[in-house]
Amino acid sequence: MRLIEKVFNPTGKKHAGTLIFFHGSGDTGNGMTDWIRFLLGHDMEFPHIKVIIPTAPVQPYTPMGGENSNVWFNRKRIEMDCPEIRTSLASIYDTVNEMLVRELAAGVPLNRIVVGGFSMGGALAMHTGYHLNRDLGGVFAISSFLNTGSIVYDSLGCVSQDEKLPELLMMHGERDTLVPLEWGQTTFDELAKLGVRGQFVPHHTALHEIKKDQLLRVIDFVQRIIPEPDDNVFESAKQDTATVNRKGKL
Repeated sequence: MRLIEKVFNPTGKKHAGTLIFFHGSGDTGNGMTDWIRFLLGHDMEFPHIKVIIPTAPVQPYTPMGGENSNVWFNRKRIEMDCPEIRTSLASIYDTVNEMLVRELAAGVPLNRIVVGGFSMGGALAMHTGYHLNRDLGGVFAISSFLNTGSIVYDSLGCVSQDEKLPELLMMHGERDTLVPLEWGQTTFDELAKLGVRGQFVPHHTALHEIKKDQLLRVIDFVQRIIPEPDDNVFESAKQDTATVNRKGKL
């Protein structure tokens, strides 16, 4: 399935990395784009990085009484101890994998792709970077959590100690009542036990929302993971994408 996407191409001459930003449940790529623009005063753009803000497919969403909504996957309840609906997750995995394949075909190495998102979008980003394809460069999640017993934890439990995992940036509002801070902190702690390195940053005044300083932290994170490339090193990395063994369906 090809998603509707808001795409911001690099403002410079080279496309040397990609950021995929997943919105929260009930939102759209246009809605997330407008939110970012409101907070920053401009679009999220980089000289060498393409930004993709896709819209989730419309599907019945059980927490809304089965009404249709733009959601990445279905779930029974918004509770941490509620089991995942793995058949629903499998469907969006295929769609996200198609996005990664397209970026690879454009010559972007997996380790120069960062995925992230807000709320449900952040959860999808963690599924993407720690279950679907662990060769990505980085993952960020704002006001997000993984369910107890998540397939992500199962997947990471099979990883060898010498495998390099994507770096993680999690941020969470201390005043969030929809997704309590403890859910995010527990998720980060469980991932850390399984070898994920990164940072968990509480925000003293944030509710279930994105704050400007959180977006600025995301921008710094992305630019550190995907720096402007040395031409020779980047060309070598592009050639390696044709030969390196890939996980999942890549």
